[in-house]
Amino acid sequence: MLKPLGDRVILQQQEEEEEQTIGGIVIANNAKEKPQSGKVVAVNDGRVLDNGTKVDPSVKVGDQVLFDKYAGTEVKYQGAKYLVLHEKDIVAIED
Repeated sequence: MLKPLGDRVILQQQEEEEEQTIGGIVIANNAKEKPQSGKVVAVNDGRVLDNGTKVDPSVKVGDQVLFDKYAGTEVKYQGAKYLVLHEKDIVAIED
């Protein structure tokens, strides 16, 4: 598995479901908004501040999170799609 560096987190985004309107029209994937939630699959040990203090991450592997709309970089690794983003781009953890 990939290991994120610094304060980055790797997420597996929720699958996009095929959306169909009441009239039966199927909406193309590129016309839909991308999902803003996912499951944390990898977290680094934390980031180091300028003064040398280590800050532990506030999320852990397995957490379901919500993140900023245009945050992160999509990557493909061993056939699966992941999103790599900074921890600051995560806005909430789902209970």
